[in-house]
Order: sequence, then structure tokens, then C-alpha cells
Amino acid sequence: MTRSPVPSPQSPARSEAAGAAGAAVFSDIADRYDRLNTILSFGRDKAWRERAAAFLPAGHLLDLGAGTGAGNPAFGERFITALDPSLPMLARNDAGRRVAAAGEHLPFADEAFDGVFSAFVFRNLTSVADTLAEIHRILRPLGVAVIVDLSRPIGKMQRELHRAGSAIFVPLVGRLAGAPGEYRYLDESLDKLPPPEELYSGGPLELDRTWRMGPFGFVYGAVLKKS
Repeated sequence: MTRSPVPSPQSPARSEAAGAAGAAVFSDIADRYDRLNTILSFGRDKAWRERAAAFLPAGHLLDLGAGTGAGNPAFGERFITALDPSLPMLARNDAGRRVAAAGEHLPFADEAFDGVFSAFVFRNLTSVADTLAEIHRILRPLGVAVIVDLSRPIGKMQRELHRAGSAIFVPLVGRLAGAPGEYRYLDESLDKLPPPEELYSGGPLELDRTWRMGPFGFVYGAVLKKS
């Protein structure tokens, strides 16, 4: 399999399409981001990534919204291209190839990847539809995309309990991290998108399966396939 040149780990390649607004949200907390995720997930974020990564094919993998590379250990021997709009986050990522860009404008050739992985990113996208179209474009035939993200629980009572709890807990963690605005947005973003069964149906990729994880099932996994 032919691969494009790998930029030096000290200098992530940058695309003009990189989303400056998205990058600014997390750049200021790059040094604390993984630790805060571990707190917010009660130490389960690694296990959630590992469960989802098991559905990925071998070969060239795009980690969309890769951040600091927390998912890298779950990817095994796959060749990883890490993509994120935040240069401070990418500077902490040890993937073989790093590119600063936004999911809505992927700077890659058609059918360049065997798989795409994305964890805790889709709520932050400017356009889910544009990103799914781009994923479809850069995936090879029979390629697989695996998405992990947060959502409100399914049942009405569980949703209300989770909404009340997260409205207190998430901003509190944000204040402790010195980033109250970013984490207030994180809580509000939980109501931004419909459930994954609705969000990914009828798009360019076939929704193969979804599952729920975490307390009340507020974390979901989704497997999408290109025919």
C-alpha cells in the first residue's frame, strides 16, 4: 500500500481548511485535556475507545479529532494519521503522521484510508453531514468508520437525571481546570444532536450497529460502513 510522506513528529502538517474556532476551544487546556477526560468518564474513557477500536479494519487509519493521541494505544499495528484542528493538541500526539485540519474539509485524496476513528468529536463539528460526506469520500470501498461520543440517555427519566447531574458536575470540572467556558459548552452540547440511531441513518455510510456505555448509557458507539 502506497502512503503519502510522513511529516516530522515535531511539525504537524497544517491544512488551510483547519477550523480555527474549533481549535481555540481546546488549545488552551491541551496539557490537562486527557486528565480531565479521565475524571469526566470516571476512568472509563480508555476502555470505551478500546471496545470501539475492535471494529476497525487493519491498514491505514484516520483518527479524526485525534487530539493528544489518547486513542493510539488501542489502534495496534495500524498506520495512524492523526487529524485535529488544534496544533497544541497535536504537538502532544505521537502518531506517525499528524495533520491540522477540520473534519468538514479533509485534505486527503479519495479512498485514501481503510478506516476512520473518531472519539468525542461529533458534537463539536460545524457540520455532521459534511463530515460524513468527507469520511465517505476518503474511505476505500468496504471501509469502516467507528464513532464514540456523548449523548443524553435514551429513557426520559434517565435523560432528566443525567441533564440535572451534568449541569452541575461538568461545569465544576471546568472551573477546576480553569476552563469554565469550554466545559459549560460541553454540557450544553449534549443536547445539540439527535440520538446516533437517527443521526447516522440515511447518510452516505451504512449504519451497521450502535451500543451504549457508561452510567445511564450516556456514551455511545457507532459503526458505519462504506459499501
